[in-house]
Amino acid sequence: MGERTDQQQIDVIVSEVGPRDGLQSLHRTMPTEAKVRWIEALAAAGLREIEVGSFVSPKLLPQMADATEVVAAATKIAGLKVLALAPNLKGAERALASGVHVISMPVSASRAHSMSNVRMTPEDAVEQVRQVRLLIDAHVRATSLEVGISTAFGCSIQGDVDEDYVMQLAVMLAEAGVDSIGLSDSVGYANPTQVRRMFTRLRAEIGDKAGAGHFHNTRGQGLANVVAALEVGVTTFDASQGGLGGCPYAPGATGNIVTEDLVFLLESMGLRTGIDLEKLFAARAILHEALPGEPIYGHTPEAGLPKNFVYAREHRNS
Repeated sequence: MGERTDQQQIDVIVSEVGPRDGLQSLHRTMPTEAKVRWIEALAAAGLREIEVGSFVSPKLLPQMADATEVVAAATKIAGLKVLALAPNLKGAERALASGVHVISMPVSASRAHSMSNVRMTPEDAVEQVRQVRLLIDAHVRATSLEVGISTAFGCSIQGDVDEDYVMQLAVMLAEAGVDSIGLSDSVGYANPTQVRRMFTRLRAEIGDKAGAGHFHNTRGQGLANVVAALEVGVTTFDASQGGLGGCPYAPGATGNIVTEDLVFLLESMGLRTGIDLEKLFAARAILHEALPGEPIYGHTPEAGLPKNFVYAREHRNS
Protein backbone atom coordinates (compact mmCIF):
# COMPACT_ATOMS: atom_id res chain seq x y z
CA MET A 1 0.00 0.00 0.00
CA GLY A 2 2.97 2.28 -0.40
CA GLU A 3 5.61 3.62 1.94
CA ARG A 4 4.33 5.47 4.98
CA THR A 5 5.98 8.57 6.41
CA ASP A 6 5.47 7.85 10.09
CA GLN A 7 9.06 8.74 10.99
CA GLN A 8 8.70 12.28 9.70
CA GLN A 9 8.04 15.14 12.03
CA ILE A 10 4.67 16.68 11.24
CA ASP A 11 3.76 20.35 11.68
CA VAL A 12 0.11 20.15 10.61
CA ILE A 13 -2.21 17.15 10.57
CA VAL A 14 -4.58 16.91 7.63
CA SER A 15 -7.55 14.78 8.67
CA GLU A 16 -9.32 13.30 5.66
CA VAL A 17 -13.12 13.28 5.96
CA GLY A 18 -14.08 12.34 2.40
CA PRO A 19 -15.16 8.75 3.11
CA ARG A 20 -17.68 10.09 5.64
CA ASP A 21 -18.49 13.77 5.13
CA GLY A 22 -17.85 13.53 1.40
CA LEU A 23 -19.85 10.42 0.60
CA GLN A 24 -22.80 11.12 2.89
CA SER A 25 -23.83 14.09 0.77
CA LEU A 26 -24.07 12.08 -2.47
CA HIS A 27 -27.25 10.46 -3.73
CA ARG A 28 -25.37 7.36 -4.84
CA THR A 29 -23.51 4.84 -2.68
CA MET A 30 -19.86 3.97 -3.22
CA PRO A 31 -19.28 0.19 -3.14
CA THR A 32 -17.58 -1.03 0.02
CA GLU A 33 -14.66 -2.50 -1.93
CA ALA A 34 -14.02 0.85 -3.60
CA LYS A 35 -14.20 2.68 -0.25
CA VAL A 36 -11.56 0.38 1.18
CA ARG A 37 -9.26 0.82 -1.84
CA TRP A 38 -9.70 4.59 -1.58
CA ILE A 39 -8.84 4.64 2.13
CA GLU A 40 -5.80 2.43 1.48
CA ALA A 41 -4.64 4.79 -1.27
CA LEU A 42 -5.09 7.82 0.98
CA ALA A 43 -3.13 6.15 3.75
CA ALA A 44 -0.39 5.19 1.31
CA ALA A 45 -0.14 8.85 0.33
CA GLY A 46 0.62 9.72 3.95
CA LEU A 47 -2.76 10.61 5.45
CA ARG A 48 -2.53 9.70 9.13
CA GLU A 49 -6.13 10.36 10.13
CA ILE A 50 -9.17 9.33 8.09
CA GLU A 51 -12.83 9.56 9.09
CA VAL A 52 -14.06 6.44 7.34
CA GLY A 53 -17.79 6.36 8.00
CA SER A 54 -20.78 7.24 10.14
CA PHE A 55 -22.75 5.00 12.48
CA VAL A 56 -26.12 6.44 11.63
CA SER A 57 -29.36 4.69 10.69
CA PRO A 58 -28.98 3.08 7.23
CA LYS A 59 -32.52 4.25 6.49
CA LEU A 60 -31.39 7.86 6.86
CA LEU A 61 -28.00 7.50 5.17
CA PRO A 62 -27.70 4.28 3.16
CA GLN A 63 -24.32 5.56 1.95
CA MET A 64 -22.98 4.72 5.44
CA ALA A 65 -24.64 1.31 5.89
CA ASP A 66 -21.30 -0.52 5.59
CA ALA A 67 -19.51 1.47 8.33
CA THR A 68 -18.65 -1.62 10.39
CA GLU A 69 -17.02 -3.35 7.42
CA VAL A 70 -15.11 -0.24 6.40
CA VAL A 71 -13.79 0.32 9.93
CA ALA A 72 -12.69 -3.33 10.12
CA ALA A 73 -10.64 -2.90 6.94
CA ALA A 74 -9.24 0.53 7.84
CA THR A 75 -8.03 -0.51 11.29
CA LYS A 76 -5.76 -3.08 9.63
CA ILE A 77 -3.72 -0.29 8.00
CA ALA A 78 -0.55 0.25 10.03
CA GLY A 79 -0.11 3.72 11.48
CA LEU A 80 -3.57 4.99 10.51
CA LYS A 81 -5.82 6.65 13.07
CA VAL A 82 -9.37 5.63 12.15
CA LEU A 83 -12.23 7.97 13.01
CA ALA A 84 -15.97 7.46 12.65
CA LEU A 85 -18.91 9.72 13.36
CA ALA A 86 -21.70 8.77 15.77
CA PRO A 87 -24.68 11.15 16.08
CA ASN A 88 -26.00 9.64 19.31
CA LEU A 89 -25.47 7.02 22.03
CA LYS A 90 -26.81 4.18 19.90
CA GLY A 91 -24.43 5.03 17.08
CA ALA A 92 -21.55 5.34 19.55
CA GLU A 93 -22.25 1.83 20.86
CA ARG A 94 -21.92 0.48 17.33
CA ALA A 95 -18.81 2.56 16.67
CA LEU A 96 -17.15 1.35 19.85
CA ALA A 97 -17.94 -2.27 19.01
CA SER A 98 -16.41 -1.82 15.55
CA GLY A 99 -12.97 -1.08 16.99
CA VAL A 100 -12.69 2.50 15.75
CA HIS A 101 -9.89 4.57 17.31
CA VAL A 102 -11.78 7.86 17.60
CA ILE A 103 -15.49 8.54 17.90
CA SER A 104 -16.49 11.92 16.50
CA MET A 105 -19.81 13.44 17.57
CA PRO A 106 -21.58 16.46 16.06
CA VAL A 107 -22.92 19.12 18.39
CA SER A 108 -24.46 22.09 16.64
CA ALA A 109 -24.40 25.62 18.01
CA SER A 110 -27.52 26.40 15.98
CA ARG A 111 -30.71 25.12 17.54
CA ALA A 112 -32.44 24.97 14.17
CA HIS A 113 -29.62 22.93 12.62
CA SER A 114 -29.35 20.69 15.68
CA MET A 115 -33.01 19.73 15.41
CA SER A 116 -32.65 19.14 11.68
CA ASN A 117 -29.42 17.16 11.95
CA VAL A 118 -29.72 15.05 15.12
CA ARG A 119 -33.27 15.88 16.30
CA MET A 120 -31.98 17.17 19.63
CA THR A 121 -31.36 20.55 21.20
CA PRO A 122 -27.68 21.46 21.62
CA GLU A 123 -27.99 20.85 25.36
CA ASP A 124 -29.48 17.40 24.77
CA ALA A 125 -26.65 16.67 22.35
CA VAL A 126 -24.12 17.58 25.05
CA GLU A 127 -25.86 15.15 27.40
CA GLN A 128 -25.56 12.43 24.73
CA VAL A 129 -21.86 13.19 24.54
CA ARG A 130 -21.60 12.84 28.33
CA GLN A 131 -23.27 9.43 28.12
CA VAL A 132 -20.89 8.37 25.36
CA ARG A 133 -17.93 9.40 27.53
CA LEU A 134 -19.24 7.10 30.28
CA LEU A 135 -19.71 4.33 27.73
CA ILE A 136 -16.13 4.68 26.49
CA ASP A 137 -14.71 4.80 30.01
CA ALA A 138 -16.48 1.53 30.84
CA HIS A 139 -14.96 -0.17 27.80
CA VAL A 140 -11.79 -2.23 27.95
CA ARG A 141 -10.18 -0.56 24.94
CA ALA A 142 -9.08 3.07 24.93
CA THR A 143 -11.02 5.19 22.44
CA SER A 144 -10.83 8.95 22.01
CA LEU A 145 -13.88 11.20 21.85
CA GLU A 146 -13.89 14.29 19.64
CA VAL A 147 -16.53 16.92 18.90
CA GLY A 148 -16.64 19.47 16.13
CA ILE A 149 -19.07 22.25 17.07
CA SER A 150 -20.98 22.54 13.82
CA THR A 151 -22.47 25.79 12.45
CA ALA A 152 -20.09 27.56 14.84
CA PHE A 153 -19.69 30.52 12.47
CA GLY A 154 -23.27 30.83 11.21
CA CYS A 155 -26.19 28.73 10.03
CA SER A 156 -28.06 28.62 6.72
CA ILE A 157 -31.29 27.82 8.59
CA GLN A 158 -31.03 30.08 11.64
CA GLY A 159 -28.68 32.78 10.37
CA ASP A 160 -26.51 34.28 13.11
CA VAL A 161 -25.04 32.01 15.78
CA ASP A 162 -24.03 33.67 19.04
CA GLU A 163 -20.27 33.38 19.60
CA ASP A 164 -20.65 33.47 23.36
CA TYR A 165 -22.96 30.48 23.15
CA VAL A 166 -20.42 28.61 21.00
CA MET A 167 -17.86 29.11 23.77
CA GLN A 168 -20.36 28.03 26.42
CA LEU A 169 -20.93 24.85 24.46
CA ALA A 170 -17.18 24.25 24.23
CA VAL A 171 -16.83 24.53 28.01
CA MET A 172 -19.81 22.21 28.55
CA LEU A 173 -18.27 19.66 26.22
CA ALA A 174 -14.89 19.87 27.93
CA GLU A 175 -16.61 19.29 31.27
CA ALA A 176 -18.44 16.32 29.72
CA GLY A 177 -15.09 14.65 29.08
CA VAL A 178 -14.47 15.31 25.39
CA ASP A 179 -10.80 14.94 24.45
CA SER A 180 -10.74 17.42 21.57
CA ILE A 181 -13.22 20.15 20.59
CA GLY A 182 -13.00 21.92 17.25
CA LEU A 183 -15.01 24.51 15.36
CA SER A 184 -16.81 23.69 12.11
CA ASP A 185 -17.92 26.13 9.44
CA SER A 186 -20.59 23.74 8.22
CA VAL A 187 -22.15 26.09 5.68
CA GLY A 188 -19.28 28.29 4.51
CA TYR A 189 -20.22 31.40 6.50
CA ALA A 190 -16.87 32.06 8.17
CA ASN A 191 -14.36 34.78 7.34
CA PRO A 192 -10.69 34.99 8.41
CA THR A 193 -11.23 37.71 11.03
CA GLN A 194 -13.97 35.66 12.67
CA VAL A 195 -11.86 32.50 12.51
CA ARG A 196 -8.90 34.15 14.26
CA ARG A 197 -11.15 35.60 16.94
CA MET A 198 -13.08 32.42 17.68
CA PHE A 199 -10.16 30.01 17.75
CA THR A 200 -8.30 32.42 20.03
CA ARG A 201 -11.30 32.44 22.35
CA LEU A 202 -11.65 28.66 22.12
CA ARG A 203 -8.07 28.10 23.32
CA ALA A 204 -8.54 30.64 26.11
CA GLU A 205 -11.68 28.82 27.26
CA ILE A 206 -10.61 25.15 27.07
CA GLY A 207 -6.83 25.17 26.68
CA ASP A 208 -5.22 22.17 25.01
CA LYS A 209 -8.61 20.58 24.33
CA ALA A 210 -9.04 23.11 21.51
CA GLY A 211 -9.06 21.04 18.34
CA ALA A 212 -9.42 21.08 14.59
CA GLY A 213 -10.73 23.55 12.07
CA HIS A 214 -13.36 22.22 9.68
CA PHE A 215 -14.00 24.64 6.83
CA HIS A 216 -16.15 24.56 3.74
CA ASN A 217 -15.31 26.42 0.55
CA THR A 218 -18.91 27.27 -0.29
CA ARG A 219 -18.08 30.95 -0.81
CA GLY A 220 -14.42 30.53 -1.70
CA GLN A 221 -13.09 31.36 1.78
CA GLY A 222 -11.88 27.88 2.78
CA LEU A 223 -8.11 28.22 2.42
CA ALA A 224 -8.12 31.82 3.61
CA ASN A 225 -9.79 30.59 6.78
CA VAL A 226 -7.15 27.87 7.13
CA VAL A 227 -4.39 30.49 7.05
CA ALA A 228 -6.23 32.55 9.64
CA ALA A 229 -6.54 29.52 11.91
CA LEU A 230 -2.85 28.68 11.45
CA GLU A 231 -1.98 32.19 12.62
CA VAL A 232 -3.60 31.50 16.01
CA GLY A 233 -2.12 28.05 16.55
CA VAL A 234 -4.53 25.54 14.99
CA THR A 235 -2.57 22.50 13.79
CA THR A 236 -5.25 20.05 12.60
CA PHE A 237 -7.59 20.62 9.66
CA ASP A 238 -10.32 18.50 8.12
CA ALA A 239 -10.44 18.23 4.35
CA SER A 240 -12.04 16.03 1.71
CA GLN A 241 -10.38 14.65 -1.39
CA GLY A 242 -11.85 16.26 -4.47
CA GLY A 243 -13.84 18.64 -2.27
CA LEU A 244 -16.63 16.11 -1.85
CA GLY A 245 -19.12 16.72 0.86
CA GLY A 246 -21.55 18.78 2.84
CA CYS A 247 -24.25 18.27 5.41
CA PRO A 248 -27.49 16.92 3.87
CA TYR A 249 -29.45 18.53 6.73
CA ALA A 250 -28.09 22.05 6.24
CA PRO A 251 -29.22 23.86 3.07
CA GLY A 252 -26.31 25.14 1.00
CA ALA A 253 -23.68 23.14 2.92
CA THR A 254 -21.50 22.29 -0.03
CA GLY A 255 -17.83 22.05 -0.71
CA ASN A 256 -15.42 20.81 1.93
CA ILE A 257 -11.96 22.25 1.36
CA VAL A 258 -10.02 20.10 -1.10
CA THR A 259 -7.39 17.91 0.56
CA GLU A 260 -5.02 18.25 -2.40
CA ASP A 261 -5.18 22.06 -2.38
CA LEU A 262 -4.80 22.19 1.41
CA VAL A 263 -1.70 19.97 1.39
CA PHE A 264 -0.15 22.06 -1.39
CA LEU A 265 -0.84 25.26 0.57
CA LEU A 266 0.68 23.91 3.78
CA GLU A 267 3.77 22.42 2.15
CA SER A 268 4.31 25.61 0.14
CA MET A 269 4.23 27.55 3.41
CA GLY A 270 6.99 25.32 4.82
CA LEU A 271 4.68 23.26 7.03
CA ARG A 272 5.28 19.53 7.00
CA THR A 273 2.23 17.30 6.45
CA GLY A 274 3.96 13.98 5.67
CA ILE A 275 1.77 13.63 2.58
CA ASP A 276 3.01 12.78 -0.92
CA LEU A 277 1.03 14.93 -3.35
CA GLU A 278 1.62 12.73 -6.41
CA LYS A 279 0.26 9.70 -4.54
CA LEU A 280 -2.62 11.80 -3.30
CA PHE A 281 -3.43 12.86 -6.87
CA ALA A 282 -3.33 9.20 -7.96
CA ALA A 283 -5.99 8.30 -5.38
CA ARG A 284 -8.47 10.46 -7.29
CA ALA A 285 -8.62 7.76 -9.96
CA ILE A 286 -10.58 5.59 -7.54
CA LEU A 287 -13.19 8.32 -7.14
CA HIS A 288 -13.55 8.74 -10.90
CA GLU A 289 -13.91 4.97 -11.30
CA ALA A 290 -16.37 4.41 -8.43
CA LEU A 291 -18.37 7.63 -8.86
CA PRO A 292 -18.46 8.24 -12.63
CA GLY A 293 -19.78 11.67 -13.54
CA GLU A 294 -19.58 13.00 -9.97
CA PRO A 295 -17.93 16.46 -9.83
CA ILE A 296 -14.43 16.11 -8.36
CA TYR A 297 -12.78 19.43 -7.54
CA GLY A 298 -9.22 20.62 -6.92
CA HIS A 299 -7.06 23.29 -8.54
CA THR A 300 -3.72 21.71 -7.67
CA PRO A 301 -4.25 18.26 -9.22
CA GLU A 302 -5.66 19.86 -12.35
CA ALA A 303 -2.81 22.37 -12.75
CA GLY A 304 -0.06 20.11 -11.48
CA LEU A 305 2.79 21.01 -9.14
CA PRO A 306 4.89 24.07 -10.02
CA LYS A 307 8.38 23.41 -11.34
CA ASN A 308 9.85 25.16 -8.31
CA PHE A 309 7.75 23.24 -5.77
CA VAL A 310 9.71 21.83 -2.83
CA TYR A 311 8.24 19.83 0.05
CA ALA A 312 8.67 21.48 3.43
CA ARG A 313 10.88 18.64 4.70
CA GLU A 314 13.23 19.01 1.72
CA HIS A 315 13.39 22.77 2.11
CA ARG A 316 14.42 22.42 5.75
CA ASN A 317 17.05 19.81 4.90
CA SER A 318 18.65 21.91 2.15
